Amino acid sequence: MTIKVFSVAEMVAAEKAADAAGHSYAQMMELAGSLVAEAVTQRYRVDGRQVLILVGPGNNGGDGLVAGRRLAEAGALVAFYLFKPRDAQQDTNMARVEEMGLEVLLAEYDQRYRVLRHRLRITDIVVDALLGTGVSRPITGSLAALMEQMVAGIAERKGELSAGSALVSVAAPPVAPDDPTAADGRVSRLVVVAVDCPSGLNCDTGSLDPLALPADLTVTFAGPKRGHFKFPGAAACGELVVADIGIDPALPAMAKVPLELVTAGWARSLMPKRPADGHKGTFGTVLIAAGSIRYWGAPALAARGAFRSGVGLVTLAVPQRLRPALAGQFPEATYPLVTDTDVLGVATANLLLSSLDNYRTVLVGPGLGDADSFMSAFLDGLKEAKDAVPALVVDADGLNLLAATNGWPRRLPPNTILTPHPGEMARLSGLSLSAVRDEDRVELARDKAADWGHVVVLKGAYTVIAAPDGRTTILPFANPILSVGGSGDVLAGIIAGLGAQGVPAYESAVLGGYLHGAAGELASDFWGDAGLLASELADWVSHARRALMG
Repeated sequence: MTIKVFSVAEMVAAEKAADAAGHSYAQMMELAGSLVAEAVTQRYRVDGRQVLILVGPGNNGGDGLVAGRRLAEAGALVAFYLFKPRDAQQDTNMARVEEMGLEVLLAEYDQRYRVLRHRLRITDIVVDALLGTGVSRPITGSLAALMEQMVAGIAERKGELSAGSALVSVAAPPVAPDDPTAADGRVSRLVVVAVDCPSGLNCDTGSLDPLALPADLTVTFAGPKRGHFKFPGAAACGELVVADIGIDPALPAMAKVPLELVTAGWARSLMPKRPADGHKGTFGTVLIAAGSIRYWGAPALAARGAFRSGVGLVTLAVPQRLRPALAGQFPEATYPLVTDTDVLGVATANLLLSSLDNYRTVLVGPGLGDADSFMSAFLDGLKEAKDAVPALVVDADGLNLLAATNGWPRRLPPNTILTPHPGEMARLSGLSLSAVRDEDRVELARDKAADWGHVVVLKGAYTVIAAPDGRTTILPFANPILSVGGSGDVLAGIIAGLGAQGVPAYESAVLGGYLHGAAGELASDFWGDAGLLASELADWVSHARRALMG
């Protein structure tokens, strides 16, 4: 299943096209609200629980009316708090709420928001259907006053629920505080569910109004919005769930949306085959040119990532002084007779160039250090080798060496995979680091991939992968457990290993990034959000592969 990532304008156009094609706004609203209710009931026991629906004036409020009605049908005790009155004679969903006799509260009759604050004190679940994707400027006026009361009331409610006992056992083991449900599914703290987007989030830029309502769960429609993956707003979304509201993906307005989200289903479709009669040659050979006297670990981590990706053979071209230590860690690998002792040089470049036809993929860069002469000679040799050049991945110090080379994009084979973090991207692009951080990551990766003619993996929270032909994807992972030295070396090894198994360049970058992020998610279930070593992360890749294939 392909999931598009929309700008607000693209989403508006898609909904308009669906309505024109016969899938009406009313049908989309009914599906949207019903799926919000379904997402809530899947995660929390709602029978007999107090639910407050914040209803805005637009379609987002209509979604909230449907969601509240469905939650009431599931046994929840639902009250609707309307920012503006809605005419039941003109609004079918409002009429249905009134027909069910559900409690409706109007902000305009709530002096000093006393009713709202009282309701919050007894509420278990807040459904935020105030604004959705409608925020494009600061929130002011009566809406700001309402949201200020919401922020204060939610903080007060959460504070009461987390106050704890006056008795403290000094030796008691810690208990995780962040699970909002008890073992039987009862809500044990106030939960906020956002309809489409948390109110106050700019769904294009990711900016967050000071009065925004951070959510524990966000249910978005048709596909995520770009702001869901941009900080600081991304941190306000909680768990992000996509609800299919029936918009035909074949509609031109949908088909032309360029940005996609990598899903488990898509990643599964990219996995290389593992025939029962395969052998090590079947699953490819990757050459890793890496390491220097200062960086012994980088080649080991890249090799571990490659092995865990399923590659058949790994060849480690490292300086002489590193070889004994690495051979002890990886007796499975092979080691060319490199004569350079501390840093790879021209002799190693010539040695590797003479045997390129033995490899399907070459990874250059992790821990190379100041290997300028190696890089220059290797690039010159690649140009002369022409059709005999295997797929190429350049990472870490390899990227820094490229950045110091005039005309470097033209010296690489087409569709080389580049894996920069923001600092490396700044050096490659000639931008300042602050400029890179201020840029739209999606547009930056896409523009540079097109300019350079290579696949760009712009690493970070919600890594962006772009191809020269304009294809662009976002990985669905933002996990601090991956923020550890060597994590990028593991990723480069995974991508190179997949390329050696026959996965094309862009697809190997997408799949490699997904496996890397999924490994981090699986590891987080065990380790939490810190403390994982990069070498351990590589080992979790095997678990991610197994989980992906079911």
